[in-house]
Amino acid sequence: MEAALPVQPRAIGAGVLSVRSNRANRSSISELRQAGSTKLVFPQQLQAGVETILVNTAGGITGGDTFSLDLRVEQDAELTLTTQAAERAYRAQRGEVGQVDTHITVGAGAMMNWLPQELILFEHSALQRRLSITMEKDAQLLMVEPVIFGRAAMSETLTDITFKDRISITRAGMPIYVDGIRLEGDATAHLSRPAIANGAGAMASIVYVAPDASAQLNAVRAALPQTAGASLLAPDLLVVRHLAPDSFELRRDLIPVLELLHKNSLPTSWRL
Repeated sequence: MEAALPVQPRAIGAGVLSVRSNRANRSSISELRQAGSTKLVFPQQLQAGVETILVNTAGGITGGDTFSLDLRVEQDAELTLTTQAAERAYRAQRGEVGQVDTHITVGAGAMMNWLPQELILFEHSALQRRLSITMEKDAQLLMVEPVIFGRAAMSETLTDITFKDRISITRAGMPIYVDGIRLEGDATAHLSRPAIANGAGAMASIVYVAPDASAQLNAVRAALPQTAGASLLAPDLLVVRHLAPDSFELRRDLIPVLELLHKNSLPTSWRL
């Protein structure tokens, strides 16, 4: 009789954070709740906005794990979120998928900087992520989502993974950006196709919603390599799609662009 695989403990994490602005135009925490493997850490505040670091104390994500995060940036407030380190999607048992759901609400005149570090996918990982952002008409946003398909330094290839990723942004009730990725099976083979990624092992998307988006277009394009491109979907909506051979080159290229678009210095964890 074949022995059953040991049952792995499931990681569960949930966080709720709201920030508000006071009369001195400084942002502060108005609500904070966190449970399980999700922790929000707040470094010393040197800027007018609130900066927080998302920490997954489980050390990664595997099949059956569930994480949820609800962020609310109230009127005229500013919130910057990054992660302590790269997130890792580890091997999952067959039939089990990790779930990560993030909901962000950005109020009138508010600014959200969504700056997580890389997600690294490992062989036999199974992950489904959903990021939904709801903005008021005059809210602003800087969002980056970097993904690494195996560690190049370890010569890793992904021949059997499940990765489903969906990003949706609405403003004043209307969709302004919807993007989705679905990779199942041999991701390395899919990514090697010229029409998909031409062999790239890392990718990132940047979305910048602000009144000066069109004014930043030429400078952003000048900072990008030939494997990346920037476009205006609207006068105040700038989108960047970036492919790179590995995580090092991706981060090296992303940092100048993020520094250009971010109103303040990048969080310390983003610096090389």
